Amino acid sequence: QVQLVESGGGLVQTGGSLRLSCTASGGTDSTYTMGWFRQAPGKERNFVAAINKYGGKTSYGGSVKGRFTISRDSTKTTAYLQMDKMKPEDTAVYYCAIQSAYRGENSYYPGDFDYWGQGTQVTVSS
Repeated sequence: QVQLVESGGGLVQTGGSLRLSCTASGGTDSTYTMGWFRQAPGKERNFVAAINKYGGKTSYGGSVKGRFTISRDSTKTTAYLQMDKMKPEDTAVYYCAIQSAYRGENSYYPGDFDYWGQGTQVTVSS
């Protein structure tokens, strides 16, 4: 059973930056793509970014492309989400998720991920 713990959320002003971290533990030998999703109140959980097991392929949701950067450390157990040029519409609870098996290229729906963190609140003030 993989456990995910996110950290780094908080309050930031428009145009500012935050860096989220997600650390996986337990059963990490079989961890593949790591991803970030976000969910605003009353809205669906949406894809933000993902990185494959070896860090060679990254993907981003359209609204964050060019502003957010996902990375993964050499142990493959920690993923980061660097968020720059933040906007009020980035306000949401951010969730880290991981695939425990290869799901194929561009498999970034919430149902493609097997384990989830508890979420961390990100608030961007205008």
